[in-house]
Order: sequence, then C-alpha cells, then structure tokens
Amino acid sequence: MTVTVDFYYGLSSRYSYLAATQIEALEADHDIEVVWHPLKSSALMDAREQNPFTGPPSSGQYDWDYRQRDAEAWAALYGVPFVEPVGRLDFDRDLPSLACLAARRLGAVVDYSHEVFRLMFVRRADAVVREDYVEAAEETGLDRQAFVEAFDSEAVRQEHQDELDTAKAKGVFGVPTFLIGGRLFWGNDRLPLVRGVLEGRI
Repeated sequence: MTVTVDFYYGLSSRYSYLAATQIEALEADHDIEVVWHPLKSSALMDAREQNPFTGPPSSGQYDWDYRQRDAEAWAALYGVPFVEPVGRLDFDRDLPSLACLAARRLGAVVDYSHEVFRLMFVRRADAVVREDYVEAAEETGLDRQAFVEAFDSEAVRQEHQDELDTAKAKGVFGVPTFLIGGRLFWGNDRLPLVRGVLEGRI
C-alpha cells in the first residue's frame, strides 16, 4: 500500500535543499507518495514564537559559519552541488514559497522547487528578485502568463497561510520536516530514521 509522506520545506533553507535532493532516491526505494509543502520557514517559527534566528544564535548549531561547513559536508556526502549564498542572499522572503505554491497550482511543484533550490544554492546568486522566479517557471516549462497570474493571486497567499496553519497544528516547528502518519521527523539528518520507518525497522 502506498504510504503518504508529507514534506514541509523552506526554499531559503540549506537543509531543505539537501533533503530535497534525496527524495527521488527515497521514492525509488519505497512505495510512497511524497507531498510537497513549501512554506516560509521564518513565518512558521514566528507563529510559534520560537525563532532561533532572531538575535544572537541560541546555540552553536545556529552559527552561520558552522551551518555552512555542515551543509558543505552533507552536500559532499550526497554528491550534490552546494554553494553558500553570497551575502546570505538579498531577496523578498515571501516570494519563494508563493512562487512554489503557484507552480503547484500548475502541476509542477517538484520540478519548480528544484529549480528554485538551484537558484538559491547552486548558481551563486548575489540577489534573487521577482523576475528570477518567473524565469525559473519558464525554464521548468510553465506558461509565463499562467504562472504570473497564480503568483500574484490572493488565493496563493491564502494557500500559504493555510499551509502554515496546518503545519503548526500538526506540530511542525521547522524545516525540513517529514511527516509519516502521526510521526514527525525534523531535519535533513533524520532521513535515515524516515527510511527506517518506511522499512518497518523502527
């Protein structure tokens, strides 16, 4: 029987990018349906009034230099490209999740999310602006006008709020998070546990 795995991710999250690179292999190895839920991760943390990125790092794991070294090590392990964003990237943090939700309405959330992740963590962009998301849609094969209409719609903004509300209600507190049934696994480094659940070992 096909198992549903909910994948909550943020497009500006290096660990969401890393986890996303492993989903195709996860699907190849197991009878699962991965449902992609893009959201603005800082909005999720703000909604919970627990944002570790506001103010000084609350622990060493949130230190920027440590996170860069850690992400580079995971990327090397996975054999995928990773470039730490130059200057932490200058971009409107509402746009990536809205763009991916627009692509989801057009049936291309997976391919489009990978394209945005490449924009953020592979192409070494100094800044990401609205037109970059539109061009990414065209590169994914989406109709430009249809994408722009969805991207700019109030319906997509409401859809994002609904995603945030649902994630919070399910106990999701950060990204990436995998939900299997009622079990929650937070972090790229929890992927071995996700596999363990799917294989019936834990």
